[in-house]
Amino acid sequence: MHPLPLSMLFLIAFAFISLQVSALPNKTLVAPIIKDSKTSLYTITLNSHEKYVIDINAPLSWRLCPNPPSPVSCSAPQCYQARSFLSGMCPPANNIWMKYGQCQCVVTPVNSVAKSCVPERLTYGSFILNWTNGKNPTGVAKLNKIYYSCASKTLFKSLPQGVSGLAALSRAPLSFSSQFSRDYLGMAKSLQFVSLVETGLPALLSLEMGISINGKASKFSPNAFSFDSNGNGGVKLSTLVPYTVLRSDIYKTLLNDFSKATKSIPRVKNVSPFGLCMKASAMGWTRWGLMAPTIELELGNGVVWRIYGVNSMKEVGNDVACLAFVDGGKTAKEAVVIGAYQMENQFLEFDLAGSRLGLSPSLYSYRTSCANFNFTTAV
Repeated sequence: MHPLPLSMLFLIAFAFISLQVSALPNKTLVAPIIKDSKTSLYTITLNSHEKYVIDINAPLSWRLCPNPPSPVSCSAPQCYQARSFLSGMCPPANNIWMKYGQCQCVVTPVNSVAKSCVPERLTYGSFILNWTNGKNPTGVAKLNKIYYSCASKTLFKSLPQGVSGLAALSRAPLSFSSQFSRDYLGMAKSLQFVSLVETGLPALLSLEMGISINGKASKFSPNAFSFDSNGNGGVKLSTLVPYTVLRSDIYKTLLNDFSKATKSIPRVKNVSPFGLCMKASAMGWTRWGLMAPTIELELGNGVVWRIYGVNSMKEVGNDVACLAFVDGGKTAKEAVVIGAYQMENQFLEFDLAGSRLGLSPSLYSYRTSCANFNFTTAV
């Protein structure tokens, strides 16, 4: 029997140490991440029980605030940092002069799932995470004066039930990750690094060489993955997109080549939003999931991201498995958006200071998965 969990728990290594606790010996902070079965969004658990939707492209975290929240002055450096990312989805968000002449910083928290935004106040507070020895939690760390935005209840539309807010893990100066400093888990020794493109907030890569299936290179038009004069193109990573999205010209080539590589497997009726579905029991199984052709994303610096069946095929029930890639349309802003399904059980390290992404082989190569990390044992 093969595992098919409804909710996948995987590990994110907070390769950061809070500036407020930097006097302690170097350790690594971890938190459990759970996939919500209804929305396919991922939440990270902070403060022991509070769940926050993960957005690796958001500039600022947000949550419901205590009343009144701790004020942040309009002249504070953090206000300037936060207001450098005001969203055009919001009405003009002017700083508000409060009574007694106090100016309070106003920012624009965004729910990118529901495409909504509400002007709100910038504030700060404390968060609790676990220290780890790489296998189990060994204690707790209190991270003081972490900046985030307040949020109204209207901002929670389309998010998993019971979440406390949104956790920004981008390179922006006031994301959760940027407010911590770095450290490493032992897994980091096996990482290969590829440069991130510094064009604003999104986690962007440059797919320099293309895509291969079972070692055979797919043929794309020249500069298919390059950035155009308007800054469109490249490869974005997103935890809010469930499956990898490709611009139509790229998607059609991938679909055609993957179809040829699986021509001996019986086809079944396609299940939305996928464009190629087949009989799952005819594919066979390996420790990397369904026995599907290996898809290789050939990145810069000779780095190859290998996607095996467990991350390329989605079982949708009734003995049906579909290629877990989606057509993004002819005018998609990015050439490719790598979705959360393709990132499951991959160890990814976002080195924000070095502007690079570290990739490990699939954890199934080590005969393990992120779900094997034990969050229940503490010393």
